Amino acid sequence: MSRTATIGNYTVGGGRPLLIVGPCVIESADLTLAIAESILKTPSASRFDIVFKASYRKDNRSSGKSDTGPGIDEGLSVLARVKQESGLPVLSDIHHPEEAAAAAEVLDVLQIPAFLCRQTSLLVAAARTGRPVNVKKGQFMAPQDMRNVADKLRGSGAKNILITERGTTFGYHNLVVDFRGFAHMRDAGAPVIFDVTHSLQKPGAQGTASGGEPELAAEMARAGAAFGVDGFFIETHPDPKNAKSDAASMLPLSELESLLNGVARVWELTKELTRS
Repeated sequence: MSRTATIGNYTVGGGRPLLIVGPCVIESADLTLAIAESILKTPSASRFDIVFKASYRKDNRSSGKSDTGPGIDEGLSVLARVKQESGLPVLSDIHHPEEAAAAAEVLDVLQIPAFLCRQTSLLVAAARTGRPVNVKKGQFMAPQDMRNVADKLRGSGAKNILITERGTTFGYHNLVVDFRGFAHMRDAGAPVIFDVTHSLQKPGAQGTASGGEPELAAEMARAGAAFGVDGFFIETHPDPKNAKSDAASMLPLSELESLLNGVARVWELTKELTRS
């Protein structure tokens, strides 16, 4: 079984590392486009195959008063502009089977959120669009169980599957990454992506919002690179403290270059060592 996936002109797992990057949620068209432009101007970003990420809806929120994004119509319109003006493939979450077809008209990758990764009807709908599908591993799941998720997708026609580690629930308000899990997730026969910033989240730790430790993002990302993951998922924002979602865990956009430079150097060294 091939452990690669194709996203447009990219072959994930077959050469360069994938970088899924962008803000947690679409806040405005201008801000979203500005973030995409800044990412493209980040020098070390050229060492990655980039997919721009921004959610048009955030359904899993700590409080009913939390911002949930602009919704599918406005959100897809913004992402279509990002795609046209930046030339980057785009990714967003889908939450309901009936969203899949409309989302696939714009998105290059459909993403299944972690808490929905076992929802068969959602996986089937995503697979039937023919688009690549990225599934976040549930915080409640063993890495080995992602094989069942990948099998559901393949059984419904999906050809290009990514699976993403985003940490495992460890007590209350805490996530941990068991790096052994990357090896077990490879058995699903799909490229393995490391969601660095969500792995540093502290779910619900602030009462009506999640906390986080983004100051550890660079070290965690380099550790993932050393373990040989196929790509990285990083949420970033120019002013995280004032962001509408995941304010406590997103990486400041000003720190993206330093993180990517370190990750690329470790990733390239790891590939060299595994070839020798």
